[in-house]
Amino acid sequence: MDEKNKISNAFMTFVKEAPEYQEIWMETVQKLDAVCKLDSKNEKLAYISVLASNRLESGIPFHVKEAKSFGATREEIISAVLIGLPAVGNIVIQALPIALEAYDHE
Repeated sequence: MDEKNKISNAFMTFVKEAPEYQEIWMETVQKLDAVCKLDSKNEKLAYISVLASNRLESGIPFHVKEAKSFGATREEIISAVLIGLPAVGNIVIQALPIALEAYDHE
């Protein structure tokens, strides 16, 4: 697994050092995913927007790759990152090069 596709060090530490919490967290994530009414592509695009607006850039490459696997275009990735501009300002542009590098890297 190359550097841009790996899970963040923080998340890997969470998995290793707090497995009970991580198991509960993943069960919750799966349950929330099961009730989501968005299709997979749009759910991933929305998630990328949330990551960008909260400056959680380490998760962006993983979720961009998932969105791409569900058919998201490069332009949709750009829109997902930038949709938060009116609400949170230009902090979202920090995520743009990270997202595009992940999308373009094969």
